[in-house]
Amino acid sequence: MRTAVMITFHIPVMVSEVIQALQAQPGRRYVDCTVGSGGHAEAILQKILPDGRLLGIDADIEAINTAKDRLVEYINNITLVHGNFANLRSICEENDFVPAHGILFDLGVSSVQLDVPDRGFSFRYDAPLDMRFDRDAELTAADIVNTFPEDRLVQLIRNYGEEKHARQIARQIVKSRPITSTLHLARVVEQATAHRRSRIHPATRTFLALRIAVNRELENLATALAQAVDCLQPGGRLVVISYHSLEDRIVKQFFITESKGCICPSETPVCRCNHIPKLRLISRRAITPSATEVETNPRSRSAKLRVAERI
Repeated sequence: MRTAVMITFHIPVMVSEVIQALQAQPGRRYVDCTVGSGGHAEAILQKILPDGRLLGIDADIEAINTAKDRLVEYINNITLVHGNFANLRSICEENDFVPAHGILFDLGVSSVQLDVPDRGFSFRYDAPLDMRFDRDAELTAADIVNTFPEDRLVQLIRNYGEEKHARQIARQIVKSRPITSTLHLARVVEQATAHRRSRIHPATRTFLALRIAVNRELENLATALAQAVDCLQPGGRLVVISYHSLEDRIVKQFFITESKGCICPSETPVCRCNHIPKLRLISRRAITPSATEVETNPRSRSAKLRVAERI
């Protein structure tokens, strides 16, 4: 049952754009750092047969198991690893994927994780406050909500959720402890923001902030991007799909920085950094889904795809 649900509901975003950006070709090596249930991986594999290879990584063991079932016909061309892409370099080295011809990151939470109630990612269901990509990890959303001091909650909700009412929400959370479920937390946030008028549910940004914190998403992304560049061969492509401004900002700034020579402050009269550019920007603007794709897959509407090439 688990596998059937995952495959039914997972719709990979901008598949044709990803294949074009990666320049996927037969006989080459590619890394999918967020393999999920295998949507992008399958499209890549179809392009690199008969002797190309793909390394699929995911922090979620359930995703790995589903990808294994879905991609069984490509058993000779794929290696699947349960791991965090923060360890990208070592995973690639251990599986003989250095140098790679292309590396893909499809960030954020998958449809599968959102649609399985007991994962605790969504307030559409009443479920435990979990939100871990890797269920072996120690920290859960419940730990944060019920143990973090108010000031730390304010910082987390404001910085990761870009929530203007972080102070009121954090105060109400502390007052309402213990908070036992996703719907309980959603009600608490609604109480704290009763005066607010918004097109999105008032708990949306708080849930995003908690998920990012639980999984150290921004820290892991910054770490992984640097490692990805070192794992690419010259001419290899780095492709990243992000879904919110914090992720996209990290990717955009990283690409810009690594495409420059000198990165000294503007007031420095003589270059002292000796920075050597490692990337060439393929597109200065983010690529977004077509109107047709957004209509058929509404969850793709916030996606932004950026591409750079290893020099």
